[in-house]
Amino acid sequence: MWGDIAIAFMIAFATAFMATPYTIRFAKKVGAVDTPQDPRRINKVTMPRLGGLAVILGFFLSIAYLTIVLTIEKKIDIFQDNLYMKLIGFVLGEIVIGIVCFYDDIKGTPAIIKLIFQIIAAIIVVNFGIRIDFFEIGGFSIPMENILFYNIFSVLWIVGITNALNLIDGLDGLSTGISIISCISLLIIFALNDSPLISIILITSLCGALVGFLPYNFNPAKTFIGDTGSNFLGYCLSIISILGIAKTYTAIVVVAPILVLALPLFDTIFAVIRRIIKGKNLKAVIEPDAGHLHHKMIQKGFTQKQAVLTLYAFSASFGMFAIILLDSGIWKALSFGIIMLVVISMGYKEFVKQKLLSDDCEEKQILNKEKIEDENSNKNFDNIEDIEKYRKMN
Repeated sequence: MWGDIAIAFMIAFATAFMATPYTIRFAKKVGAVDTPQDPRRINKVTMPRLGGLAVILGFFLSIAYLTIVLTIEKKIDIFQDNLYMKLIGFVLGEIVIGIVCFYDDIKGTPAIIKLIFQIIAAIIVVNFGIRIDFFEIGGFSIPMENILFYNIFSVLWIVGITNALNLIDGLDGLSTGISIISCISLLIIFALNDSPLISIILITSLCGALVGFLPYNFNPAKTFIGDTGSNFLGYCLSIISILGIAKTYTAIVVVAPILVLALPLFDTIFAVIRRIIKGKNLKAVIEPDAGHLHHKMIQKGFTQKQAVLTLYAFSASFGMFAIILLDSGIWKALSFGIIMLVVISMGYKEFVKQKLLSDDCEEKQILNKEKIEDENSNKNFDNIEDIEKYRKMN
């Protein structure tokens, strides 16, 4: 299995890494560029935004090769549990989302249109057999015979995760890095859970493609992943997480993907609530704003790199919590979570303190400079040499 994992990673990594420069040129040629036109935009210069195409290419090339090889080696039976149908549904759904998002990256598309296409893609996937078929809260479970409930729940899961990764894509390397952390976390969870090999290969290929793309996307970015890429990430993670917990009916395993993706999920939930309260109607949900976690951190004085790395740490902590919960139980997971919460809180408090001191010093320097300039303007000097001598003295 580990040899197959290595192959999946390397093919996806190499393809995405080599293809990204081509997507940069292609994006400029077709006009798929991000121009900062409103306060929500963090970038100050025009950026190409079709990097997601390189990720998609790396992912599908890796999957196509390994699916064929593993089928020949009889490590995967594509006819068992209608796996071939699920893979077809997966590809068809991505084609639907990819087309509308590609157009959005070039021309722009209303949010409601993208949402409709996301729902259509999710319905296709569910109808081809990929669905969550177990749900339990506090000992209460929904019977597996309730197909309608699980179909709706699965559609909501796919659409929700797709949008969560899209909404958190606001800083250089943010959605890419968080997705890599989520992939690694899910890979470990799948390995611990003896999940189907196809889910392990899928998550590894996605991870490899993202690692190949990240050098071009991390601050200072050379390209953006775009809506084509960010929607693809959420779509893939939502479906792979379903495939990875297939035939495992324990609450912890079902909850694990939620914990791994907790950061983008919480950000999306808060965004929905915030927009409804602010707009006082449901239409406000699809209206963009500058209230996401990364926006708040930038407003607090974090640089892009500081904000991204901090959010990476939070995402990794959630991922580790899910892994420890699955492997060692609730008490060890809780103790780990408390320690990480205390450490991160202390670090955040110290950062804010140092930032305030830095701002105070900078303000004093500006005031001193203005004072000297005012004094200079009130003095009469005979020549430039006298002005320079005075400035050195002060």
